Amino acid sequence: MAEGGETTRRERLASRGRADDRAVEVLEGKSKRPALLRLLPFLGPAFIASVAYVDPGNFATNIQGGAKFGYTLVWVVIASNLMAMLIQSLSAKLGIATGRNLPETIRDHFPRPLVWLMWAIAEVVAMATDLAEFLGASIGLNLLFGLPLLPAAFITGLATFLILGLQRYGFRALEAVISVIVGVIALCYVLEMVLARPSGASIGRAIVSPHFGGTEGVLLATGILGATVMPHVIYLHSSLTQSRIVPRSAEQARRIFRFEVVDVVIAMSLAGFVNLAMLVMAAATFHATGRSDVASIEQAYQTLAPLLGEAASVVFAVSLLFSGLSSSTVGTMSGQVVMQGFIHRQVPIWLRRLVTMLPALVVIGLGLNPTRSLVISQVVLSFGIPFALVPLVLFTRRRDIMGDVLVNGRVTTLLSALISALIIALNVFLVYEVLTS
Repeated sequence: MAEGGETTRRERLASRGRADDRAVEVLEGKSKRPALLRLLPFLGPAFIASVAYVDPGNFATNIQGGAKFGYTLVWVVIASNLMAMLIQSLSAKLGIATGRNLPETIRDHFPRPLVWLMWAIAEVVAMATDLAEFLGASIGLNLLFGLPLLPAAFITGLATFLILGLQRYGFRALEAVISVIVGVIALCYVLEMVLARPSGASIGRAIVSPHFGGTEGVLLATGILGATVMPHVIYLHSSLTQSRIVPRSAEQARRIFRFEVVDVVIAMSLAGFVNLAMLVMAAATFHATGRSDVASIEQAYQTLAPLLGEAASVVFAVSLLFSGLSSSTVGTMSGQVVMQGFIHRQVPIWLRRLVTMLPALVVIGLGLNPTRSLVISQVVLSFGIPFALVPLVLFTRRRDIMGDVLVNGRVTTLLSALISALIIALNVFLVYEVLTS
């Protein structure tokens, strides 16, 4: 642990007197429960973070990729998910080692003008992120119940308030609800896979012989990869682990991180399955039947019914609705972390929810194309990625911040730096292509 970290740990222990007793028993070696049950108290943060990887913005890129190129880009989804696992592990590790989240650490170590600039960028990115999530849930309500988008948007806002209200009952209640929602989304895509009956042989060939299928395939692959890293959830994950279960020693910090890695692998694998299933479903349904022109969420919904039956369309809309609701909730939580961390200020969560709703309400009120608005929001989001990724890599390699136990090794630092550089470069390319097309 970092020098002087003992005072920080004592403060965190005092503020978390209600910490999970079962987790403490495991850390102190007193638990007699089976190995699998000993893991349970540590699961949760990565499931909340994983919501960002199955948000409505992912629906558009995965559906387009599968419809236009079949199973070709399956390997891109898998590679993207592996990168996400590393990045989320680093974010979780920062919170465990320092007791500070990423925005707080930036505030502690960066010049004040730069901190304020990064805060302003993070707020713009938060609004862009929330636009995609809010629109997705509203479109889901529209497709399921025929509600006009504007009333659907207000219902989405109310539902998000209700989910956020669970925070008053502690982190367990919110984690449980978010985990159930992620499970529902995954179940929906298990059903879609059963209905679509994709070719296992084709999926296997796409994995062992990666290629892009042409210039347009490179662009779509860039969109899929670039959309895997959401700046707001990097900030949030470090906050979820900073005082959830407080280590009393360096060895306990190491054990908590090991459990958190398991949490990340399970949650991100689930999110990866959902993304893979989206692309595979589009490949087996649209590409295989010559409908490679399917490019929007509404088109996908309308086309599924005649191809796979009404049930497939309903399941698709349900998954979209749950994706939008959960990711919108997580986006609001991230906004609170960003403001508190960067400028040490907080506003009532209902006020933040209202403010971040405004862009979506404006888009809907003006009658702008929802899917196009989703794409533009992803471009805006891309600008914020370097401001989260670069500090994360810089901080987790510093022994004076992370301590001797959880500081990155050379291989981890090199790998995370290469992945960060690749993601940033691809996002720059994506932004350039979108703005010039």
